[in-house]
Amino acid sequence: MSTLGLGCMGLSFAYGTAPEKKDAIKLLQAAYERGVTFFDTAEAYGPFTNEELLGEALAPFRDKVVIATKFGFKNGSPTTGLDSRPENIRSVTEAALKRLRTDVIDLLYQHRVDPAIPIEDVAGTVRDLIAEGKVRYFGMSEAGVSSIRRAHAVQPVAALQSEYSLWWREPEKEIFPLLEELGIGFVPFSPLGRGFLTGKIEADTEFDSKDFRNTLPRFSPENRKANQVFVEMLGAMAAKKGVTSAQLALAWILAQKPWIVPIPGTTKVSRLEENIGGAALQLSADDLREIDTAAAGIDVQGARYPEAMQKAVGK
Repeated sequence: MSTLGLGCMGLSFAYGTAPEKKDAIKLLQAAYERGVTFFDTAEAYGPFTNEELLGEALAPFRDKVVIATKFGFKNGSPTTGLDSRPENIRSVTEAALKRLRTDVIDLLYQHRVDPAIPIEDVAGTVRDLIAEGKVRYFGMSEAGVSSIRRAHAVQPVAALQSEYSLWWREPEKEIFPLLEELGIGFVPFSPLGRGFLTGKIEADTEFDSKDFRNTLPRFSPENRKANQVFVEMLGAMAAKKGVTSAQLALAWILAQKPWIVPIPGTTKVSRLEENIGGAALQLSADDLREIDTAAAGIDVQGARYPEAMQKAVGK
């Protein structure tokens, strides 16, 4: 697949008012035309509308792209709780196949681990769907070490999707060694810190009323103000190399491991092209040391999710 994928959630919801359908289709097709062949969606994005959007936009070249989608919430909505019962996995898969206008899902993720359902039952259900030719590969999202090991023993996990960026590096501690050991790929979501690492968000930035960043502690006005020092550090280093902050942040991620495929999202072709430029940027060992040293000296303020949301999505 391509060096960078495209996270498609923002084309339907979460980051304020979604773009017009025709503009979203243009963006998706522009991504393909520029070499992006990995597209990430989920039934929960909308819910359901994002899969429908991808199904329409990618239909002309379906056999040339990799589409990932996800199951794991009641009625496709994170606000209603988790649901990874085998019958729900099957139901979601059948519905997703129709919405995506395809006869096979390339990569099917469990969106969040459901503590009420043994992970072996989840992996076994996806294993059966793979045997039936409805799914190609099994993925997990934001899963911990134990869940990954147990699932992998039943059906090999092809990819783990979790948040990872210069300002959220928790996966490096326990997850990266496990992925290396088991041969599992890593798909970082929010590789640009939900837009913060681009340098375009300031303490006084006002988000759309529908933008879910309004609920995130890390994006409170006081924390945004405190975290500007991180953005300033990144911007200064990017300027020295003649690139943008976003490009430097993406190049840094890609330099960490060869089995990482970030999925930055955008609604603008100009940002899409900027991100693709980041994938072409090569950082030296000295560059990486300089970035790591500078980042280590900054204490990022604010939790990435409210406590109630973190409990709701499981681990």
